[in-house]
Amino acid sequence: GAHLAEGSVDGNGVRCFFHHWKFDESGELEHCPVQDKPPRASVKSWPTEEKYGMIWLWAGESPRYPVPYIPELKDGPERAMLGNNFTKGCHPNVVMVNAIDEQHFHSVHPLASSLANGLHFEISSYNDNCQMFDNSNRVPHNNWLNRILSRFYENALTYRMVYWNGSTGSVTVGPDFWHFHIIFALRPNADGCAEGQTILVTNKRSGILGYIIDKISLVLSDIVGSYFAKGDTRVFQTMRWNFKTPIKADRPIIQFMKHLQKQKTLTWGDWQTLEDGETSQVVSYEEETSRAAEG
Repeated sequence: GAHLAEGSVDGNGVRCFFHHWKFDESGELEHCPVQDKPPRASVKSWPTEEKYGMIWLWAGESPRYPVPYIPELKDGPERAMLGNNFTKGCHPNVVMVNAIDEQHFHSVHPLASSLANGLHFEISSYNDNCQMFDNSNRVPHNNWLNRILSRFYENALTYRMVYWNGSTGSVTVGPDFWHFHIIFALRPNADGCAEGQTILVTNKRSGILGYIIDKISLVLSDIVGSYFAKGDTRVFQTMRWNFKTPIKADRPIIQFMKHLQKQKTLTWGDWQTLEDGETSQVVSYEEETSRAAEG
């Protein structure tokens, strides 16, 4: 019953602090100090991979896809560094849907909203475990600043949110010639809050000049990531999810909820898969909006 986190890494295994039993990377017992032939024993092991300077753990069934990445950078070499570590007083999913809440850009972030006359997301699936939300609104020509800004975007203002496995998100922003990419790795902690780590990613350029440009890009990405990580913190502490009257602008949130239900849900702590009947049911957008219209 001792917690293996209190133990130590021994070669490719973990040795328990209490009785010094050593378990290999697959979770099988390989050494017991008090007898030559160790008894048949094992602990649950989880698929892991090291990437972006972090260790990623797959807590569901066998992984179907690799560690989350930036789709735009999947074919080329990357350079990455860790950004801010933060904690929000809410469930991780509240943090994630905030980034695709079209309504709050008008009310909470009017300056950002004015750059695209409000945001509107086109939704697509990258694969079964990944959804993408792309802003489709162009920069309006309603003032001199936006007229200058619009020259840096051939089409819509770049704002892309990508969600992997319902637990990790990435944002891509910036002019067409220089995109900034930030991954938000989220997990619930023991206090029921959302613990997050920003990961800054850019395409890896060659040579010394390329290295300098990469570092500048990562520093600027860190500034952008800090803005997103600090935003809306006040309301997160008191928010209670009570989604009764969705409107058209809530379409991205409803799509995220449907995406979340397709993932194999596990209970926090004992990691047991929930039965279908235990998961919260998400009705269709049409049914909800019709119900809201009827009062």
